[in-house]
Amino acid sequence: MSTEALSQNDIDRLLGGSSTRADDAPDAPFAAAPLDLQVYDFRRPHRVSKERLRTLEAMYERLVKGLEVWLISRMRGQIEVRLQSVEQFSFAEFTLSLPMPCTSYIFDITGTGQKGVLDIGPEFSTFLVDRFFGGEGAGASLTRVLTPIERMAVRSVADKITALLQEIWQDHVPLDLNITGFESSPEILQVVNREDPVLVANLEFSTGNVSSLLLLCLPLTVLDKFFTSSGQQRLALLSTNEREREQTRQRSEAALRATKVPITARLPDFRLSLRDLSQIIEGSIIPTGIPKDARVIVRAGTQDRFIGHAGRVNGNLAVRVVDALPSPPSNLFTFST
Repeated sequence: MSTEALSQNDIDRLLGGSSTRADDAPDAPFAAAPLDLQVYDFRRPHRVSKERLRTLEAMYERLVKGLEVWLISRMRGQIEVRLQSVEQFSFAEFTLSLPMPCTSYIFDITGTGQKGVLDIGPEFSTFLVDRFFGGEGAGASLTRVLTPIERMAVRSVADKITALLQEIWQDHVPLDLNITGFESSPEILQVVNREDPVLVANLEFSTGNVSSLLLLCLPLTVLDKFFTSSGQQRLALLSTNEREREQTRQRSEAALRATKVPITARLPDFRLSLRDLSQIIEGSIIPTGIPKDARVIVRAGTQDRFIGHAGRVNGNLAVRVVDALPSPPSNLFTFST
């Protein structure tokens, strides 16, 4: 048994460290390499790779821009919506992040048996209620549960967000989302098992001195196709060169231009007695009293779009468009009974 004493360098090497840098001892038999340790949870493996995360952020940025434009047009004020993050959590962690009381709308994912959650922060829900009912949206945030009437008002925004969520996922995992419930207590909220992984998008809403969060929660089980597929249609499009993208755009434009839309022209309303109506047969000429230069409404599909004059071209009935009809105003929200 050797009685030779160990040097300090030998002791440091045995303990996995070194009191000197590797370049200070070039003739040492080995140098301690830095360890790259990562925490791995076998019960909840991390499924969102950097490549997928970039795609998710691009998708939800589309949702953010669409929601911001829609809110500005409805609220008639300066509103900003930003994407903070898209992350994977367990459902238990998601519920712990919700305030008490919360404003959580539960939506069904048709055909999957799964549900998702849209939570609107108390500041944002208070702002919406105040604005929808005639206020300026500057009041203190509510600390109570929303009333049924207030829930219906805020739901108009929740319906729009789920529609946008459905739209951004349609190229990857088609989702049919329908709001079916409301919950104000995070402890009672239960759409999946508490340990099940969920994908949570954090959106920040701000206007004036009001700032709040919107949380969108989807179970990862319904997004398996997105995480397991070898490639995505949108990523493939982005990876192509400029010439290929231009060809794709031209094909899409040609297909759109070739789409046929039924066009009809409607005369102004006129009155006809029941006596005259009962005497109408095939080939009858109906006196309408409408002047020949009266304007007619031109409909595209089911929508009134243009104002025109009726006439003839080469012996065929025709309508000359003279003006476009203004778009009908959109209601802030509608109540259904």
